Amino acid sequence: MDEEYDVIVLGTGLKECILSGLLSVDGLKVLHMDRNDYYGGESTSLNLVQLWKRFRGSDQPPAHLGSSRDYNVDMIPKFIMANGALVRVLIHTDVTKYLYFKAVDGSFVYNKGKIHKVPATDMEALKSPLMGIFEKRRARKFFIYVQDYNENDPKTHEGMDLTRVTTRELIAKYGLDDNTVDFIGHALALHRDDRYLDEPALDTVKRMKLYSESLARFAGGSPYIYPLYGLGELPQAFARLSAVYGGTYMLNKPECKVEFDEVGKVTGVTSEGETAKCKKVVCDPSYLPNKVRKVGKVARAIAIMSHPIPSTNDSHSAQVILPQKQLGRKSDMYLFCCSYSHNVAPKGKFIAFVSTEAETDHPETELKPGIDLLGPVDDIFFETYDRYEPVNEPSLDNCFISTSYDATTHFESTVVDVLNMYTLITGKVLDLNVDLSAASAAEE
Repeated sequence: MDEEYDVIVLGTGLKECILSGLLSVDGLKVLHMDRNDYYGGESTSLNLVQLWKRFRGSDQPPAHLGSSRDYNVDMIPKFIMANGALVRVLIHTDVTKYLYFKAVDGSFVYNKGKIHKVPATDMEALKSPLMGIFEKRRARKFFIYVQDYNENDPKTHEGMDLTRVTTRELIAKYGLDDNTVDFIGHALALHRDDRYLDEPALDTVKRMKLYSESLARFAGGSPYIYPLYGLGELPQAFARLSAVYGGTYMLNKPECKVEFDEVGKVTGVTSEGETAKCKKVVCDPSYLPNKVRKVGKVARAIAIMSHPIPSTNDSHSAQVILPQKQLGRKSDMYLFCCSYSHNVAPKGKFIAFVSTEAETDHPETELKPGIDLLGPVDDIFFETYDRYEPVNEPSLDNCFISTSYDATTHFESTVVDVLNMYTLITGKVLDLNVDLSAASAAEE
């Protein structure tokens, strides 16, 4: 332990593992520690016995649910956009050689009390029951504009500067109604609330393009992929990667006390009486509680079922987004379903999550609109957890703290945090121009 490192990373959550991998690949000397005796921190993956211990306080789950070790229940379940930033980061670090992905069957949106497939292309727009015949034509024109849009080719801009035109103005040009705007903004562009309407439209157009390009990549029913055995595989894959580059991982290190000099700059981390020196510390909010503030909380339910979510075309893996407006809420609600087809449960069993940014202290009541869509469940657990974000000034103390995971069931917001942290730590922007086909060998 008594060595000096460029960076000490505390916590083996997804964000910390990705950063530790990126920094190792950059040639930095990294020590990665976790107070727990398992990988993953908040974003760990539990078997059935562990799940029962956590939520029921007993280690005797009912026998009819099948073998405990066939369960890999992710505590922060998020699907991965096939062409999104996370896949690019995974390819950049070459960690893909340790992971096997499989396409996710379906992507859906909740509208007027029903679940619909999300239409992502001009052809799907024409077929979608979400819109009437005239609205379909308008939506199709808008989709064609987005598909043809190229930031570097003004001929495709139709006279609009999307860095200045707001999303609201762009949508008004195509005459789309609120109902259409709702699924475009929340289920395609994956915005979490309606603030985007008054922000420059370029971001929304780019997000829509990412969705349709990801969808086209596997010709499946969704733009998402997910690792076999769940996300618990990611931290372990990064631990292996880090070791290849000479990084050191230590689990089960109690305390992990961050040490500072007289001007408040980090000098090292102490555990079990030994101090490892370092220039910078990267960690999740739980390791430096006095440098973060609470910004909200997530309410969620975890259900074990013996069937897919009804009205999702028997999808064995699916995401359903319930836009805030449809529920009269301030933020969206998300359904996530995965099953034995991704090796996260025994044959015939499905794991479903319902999550949202909590607006009350009653998850059972608040999540009801989502839970009502699940049909009968074998068992269900509820919990809320607080969300924190850093309030320190990293240029003064050299502490780089990640924000807590939000309620979304896809990775886009998580990766943005990781990339911003990478730039703060290294002063560089990560180059994500990679050959996307490098991840395709593992898909099936």
